[in-house]
Amino acid sequence: MNKKIVLEDLGNRDYKEVWDYQEALFKTVLDLKIKNRREQTNLATPNHFLFVEHPHVYTLGKSGDISNLLISEEQLKAKEATFYKINRGGDITYHGPGQVVGYPILDLENFFTDIHKYLRFLEETIILTMAEYGLKAERSPGETGVWLDVGTPFARKICAMGVRASRWVTMHGFAFNVNANLGYFDNIVPCGIKEKAVTSLNVELGKAEVDEEELKQKLLKHFSALFEAEFIQ
Repeated sequence: MNKKIVLEDLGNRDYKEVWDYQEALFKTVLDLKIKNRREQTNLATPNHFLFVEHPHVYTLGKSGDISNLLISEEQLKAKEATFYKINRGGDITYHGPGQVVGYPILDLENFFTDIHKYLRFLEETIILTMAEYGLKAERSPGETGVWLDVGTPFARKICAMGVRASRWVTMHGFAFNVNANLGYFDNIVPCGIKEKAVTSLNVELGKAEVDEEELKQKLLKHFSALFEAEFIQ
């Protein structure tokens, strides 16, 4: 079992470019697993973790409803935003500047074979990180992701999640609003959930800007502890 994870911070990159890169890494891991099975070898499968920030983009999961995108193609262009239908779970979400996006491409057979546990660990990574900023984040029953003030009229989502998995290999991941322009969420029904707000860490802290590099280190610390993994570069 290989518990080392190759970490890459891609900076600000186009969504489709990073999606293609994820697919290539995902295929490399899958192909090695298939080779191991076919040839009865036991070669270690790699794990990857990508940090990235995307230009303004809306993505719709495979089970999503296109009616949750509330603007036209012309309006998308006016807002300098793009739109993609993609192969993760979940409905529609937004990515953009000020959002820390994490894409783990893991062979879960190196850790545990439980997708439910995997999603809960992703959520717990965010929850533990937010606790370091003095905020009580939590799960909302039946709704993947991380929220504040669950069960009240003020419930608001701060981190969306959507993953794809095949043969226990994962891709896609989480989108954590850190210094996000929340106005872009007005153009969608976020995650297909009506009448619930979204928020960003800087808003919750009453700050103009949160140090994203410091936040990433906190995320990695909690992720590695939960998964009992070691990040390498």
